Formats: sequence, C-alpha cells, structure tokens
Amino acid sequence: MSRSEPTPARRAAYAVVHRVFEQGAYADRALHGETRGLEPRERALAQQLAFGTVQRARTLDHVIERLARPPQRLDAPTRTALRLGLFQLLFLDGVAEYAAVTESVELVRAARSGGHGLVNAVLRRTTREGRALVDALPQTTAHEAALRHSLPDWIATLWWAAYGPDTARALMVAANEPAEHALRANTLVGDREALARRMPVPSHPAPDPELPEGLVIDGPFDAHGSPLWREGLFMPQSRGAMLVGALLAPRPGERVLDLCAAPGGKTTHLAALMGGDGEVVAVERHAGRARALERTVARLRATPPVRVRVADAAHDDAGTGYDRVLVDPPCSGLGTLRHRPDVRWRASPESARGLVAQQTAILSTGATALAPGGTLAYAVCTLNPAETDGPVEALIARRPELEVVHRRTVWPHRDATDGFSITLLRHTGRDG
Repeated sequence: MSRSEPTPARRAAYAVVHRVFEQGAYADRALHGETRGLEPRERALAQQLAFGTVQRARTLDHVIERLARPPQRLDAPTRTALRLGLFQLLFLDGVAEYAAVTESVELVRAARSGGHGLVNAVLRRTTREGRALVDALPQTTAHEAALRHSLPDWIATLWWAAYGPDTARALMVAANEPAEHALRANTLVGDREALARRMPVPSHPAPDPELPEGLVIDGPFDAHGSPLWREGLFMPQSRGAMLVGALLAPRPGERVLDLCAAPGGKTTHLAALMGGDGEVVAVERHAGRARALERTVARLRATPPVRVRVADAAHDDAGTGYDRVLVDPPCSGLGTLRHRPDVRWRASPESARGLVAQQTAILSTGATALAPGGTLAYAVCTLNPAETDGPVEALIARRPELEVVHRRTVWPHRDATDGFSITLLRHTGRDG
C-alpha cells in the first residue's frame, strides 16, 4: 500500500483523541493546544474529527470488537487510529475512504506501533461491512440505545425514565450532532449587526427573540485567534447559556450577585444587559479561575460594573440586598455533550448525586442574599431532574417567601443548542 501523509487536521485530531482517552485531557483544551497555528478550515475539520470520535467511542469500540477477528489486545496508538478511521468511515459523509484508511495507517506508523496492519485490515473491512453493522443496532431499550448512540448506560436509563423513550432517543441523537458556533456580541462596545459586518465568515442572527445580541456562525472561525476577540467585541457562548442572563433580565443601576462566576460568559452578559451601570459582584472559589475571570472582564470592558470576589459560594456569606442573583453551580453537564464530548465519559451517577448537596447549599446562599422583591435565577446546563428540580424544591420547602415564577428547559434536540434548566424565583417579601 502506498504511503499517504496525514493532513494537519487528522494529525491534530489523532493527538486530541489520544490525549483524552490515554492521558485524561479535556477535549476542548487539548484541541486548543493541538490546533494552534492551523488555518480555520483545518482547525474546524480537526474539531469535527476529534469531537466526533470521542463522542462515538462506545459504538466505535463495538465495531472494532466485531471486525477485528480474532479479537486482539490493542495498544493505545492502534486503538486511537482505529477509532479515528472508523468515525470517518461510519459517521462522516463526503470523506474519501482511501484517505481515511491510508492516513489512519500512517498515523500508527508515525507512532512506531506495530498495529498498522491491523488498522489497515479492520478499516478496509469496515468499508464493506461497517455501516450495515451500525444500522442494525437496535434501540428499543435504554441499554440498546446507549450502545447505538454511544452513551453510558446510566445516562440513557436516566433520560428514559425521566423523559420517556422518544425524548430520550431524540436527546441521544442530538448529543452526537456538531455543536453550534454562537457568539454573543458585547453590547458594551457594539451591537450584533456591527459585529456581523466585521466577521470574516458568514453568520446569521440567533433565532431567539430574547437574544438580540446572539450571532450564529455559519463557517469555520477560530474565535480565540481572532483580532475581534482581542478587541473584546464578542464572547463565544451558546444560545442556551445566553438565555440565562436574558431571563434574569438585570436593569441598569441594580445590584447583582453572580455565584460560581468563572469563566465569565454569564457575568459579562449581565454587565452588558445593565449597560455597564450598577454593580455585579462575581464570586469564584478558585483563585486561578478568579484571575482568569478578571482578565475576561477587562477584555470585555465590563470593569466597572463587575467586581470579582474570591469566596466559596457554598459556605461563605455573600451579603444581602441584591436585586438579582444568579446561581449557576457546578453540575453534571449533561446538556453540553455536543461541545464537551468527553463529559459523557467523565460524569457518573455517583458524581451527579454528589453535586446536588453542593447545588442546594449554593442556592441557599443566593436566596439569603436576595432582597425582598428581587429575582433569583437557578441555572444548570444539565438534563437531570435531581439537579434541575431537587435543589429548588428543597429551597422553597424551607423558604416560603420564595416562589417560582418561571421555568424554562432548553432542549438540545428541539432548540439546537446546549441543554439548560432555568428556574426564576421571586422574593415575595412575606415571612414564613
């Protein structure tokens, strides 16, 4: 077989997948490091290949087990190359089969693995048998659907029980779709239309009427490498995340508390919605993340009104008398499986259950800080009733002066953005 030098995109994708599964790296951080210097189209392809391979790993491994006969113990370079090649052959349209096969083989050779013969044999067999094997996978039960759509059984079972089989299957399909590329125009320095005119790629306004600052990108775009980023003209942010600030709707001159504020997308959105007039106290537990938050605030010209405070929102006193409070605590992230593909393999039912106590404590801190007549938003980027509803129900059972005035679930399969649960509570001023 003739040699075919792997493209920069495939080399970068291979490195990302290897780092995620063999070194425990986060996919988005690994991608940022491995694609530095690539032109936008190569970077976009590397992301598509790497994220798709990480997402589909369970299904890909099932195919490997069926087609690698007899079953063999795979070293890390061989396993990575097989997963990457299989993803292209099974789940990407328009990919040349020859390139997917030969470049995967060369990636193994470059890693000095002896598995290049196996990779060649399995991928060539995949071109004949692979798609039929995947298409034949059933999905009549949660376990079957988890294998077909490459999720852990516990997530499929959770969604099956909470939302019913049809919605669960739709969520699993959506979890493997490419993530949207959305930007929030920083209205402290300019509007969406001005940003769109300066964008080097096509874009269109966000379809949500609540998001006049939202812009959806229609082509390859390296946001963090753009001069527009350095000028503070935008923040990469999903439409689901933008809706949190839009629904909380802070007004100019108000006092606002943002708990668990890093990395700062929602914090700076609140400041922009206030027109830079008022006070936003942004609480972050980790000093390093707080410093990064301060840099984001400075880049987006949100100082003032934002003031960063290092504190543990679950235990420290955040003060009182705030007109608006945002509680955006750590969560299992099950609504973000498109743009955080490794979350499905990191999360566990035990870790999700462990987060509920922390979420409940942080929500209690936020409620104590809220002034009579004020509004609190509890937002989590997950689809898990224990996390979305449990802390709210525990809070209102103890605090009768708080009432739920609005609930919004953002569904990835319906809204084509990150999944979120957003609950607005109002302080009625009544004592219990």
